[in-house]
Amino acid sequence: MNLSGKTVLITGGTAGIGQQMAHQMRALGAEVIVTGRSPEGLEWMRSLGFEAIAANLSTPEGSQAIVDALGARPIEVLVNNAGQGVDHDFREGPPDPDAADDCIYANLNSPIRLTVALLDRLKARPEAAIVNVTSGLAIAPRGGGPVYCATKAGLRSYTQALRAQLAGSNVRVIEALPPVVETRMTAGRTSKKMPAAECARQIVEAIEKDRTEANVGQVKLLQMVHSISPALARRIMLRF
Repeated sequence: MNLSGKTVLITGGTAGIGQQMAHQMRALGAEVIVTGRSPEGLEWMRSLGFEAIAANLSTPEGSQAIVDALGARPIEVLVNNAGQGVDHDFREGPPDPDAADDCIYANLNSPIRLTVALLDRLKARPEAAIVNVTSGLAIAPRGGGPVYCATKAGLRSYTQALRAQLAGSNVRVIEALPPVVETRMTAGRTSKKMPAAECARQIVEAIEKDRTEANVGQVKLLQMVHSISPALARRIMLRF
C-alpha cells in the first residue's frame, strides 16, 4: 500500500510504538489521526500538528468517542495499537479482577468494536487496511502475564478469522507481533528491549509491502521455534 494521501487512524498513538508509527506514516505522506488518554500526550501530538482524539479504550465509551469524533470522514487504515498490561500473578498475591477487565476491554473488545464501527467506510475506499497490533506473546504466553497474553492471543485469532472473511475484498488485514519494546508499559522489565522507532519501522514496512504479518525482531525466532515445536515455544516463554 502506498500510504501517501491515505487517512490513517492509530489508537494509542500518543506514545510508544503508536507515536513512532504516526511520525513515520506522516513522513510517507499519510494524514494521521491518533488517539490516547493522557492529556499531556494528546497536547504534545496536537502541538506537532496531529489530530488527536481523547479516548479511554478500557471502557465502552472509548471506541464510541473515536467514532463520534471522526464523524463521516473516510479512512483507509485502522491501526488497533492501543493496549495495556495488568499484573495477574497468583504467586505474588491475589490479582485485581477489575484491572483484568480493563485490560481485556482495551486489548480485545475495543479493537473489535472499532473494526465493526469502521469496516463499512474502509470497504468504501479503493484500498484499505486493518492493522491489529498483538504481541509475540500471542504465539506463546509468559507465566507472569496470563491475562495480557490471553487478550493478545484472542486478538490474533480474531485477526486471522477476519482476514479469511475479507479475503478478496479491498481491505487487507495485517497482524503486527512486536517483541518486548521500550515503552512505558515495559518500564519495569529488565530484559533487552527493542526501540519503539525500530518496531514501528518494521510494522510500517509490512503495511507498505502488503504483508499479512509483521513478525518484529525476536518474534521471528519465536515463530520459527513454534513452527517446529509449539510445546517447546510454550515451555520457553512460560519461564518468564
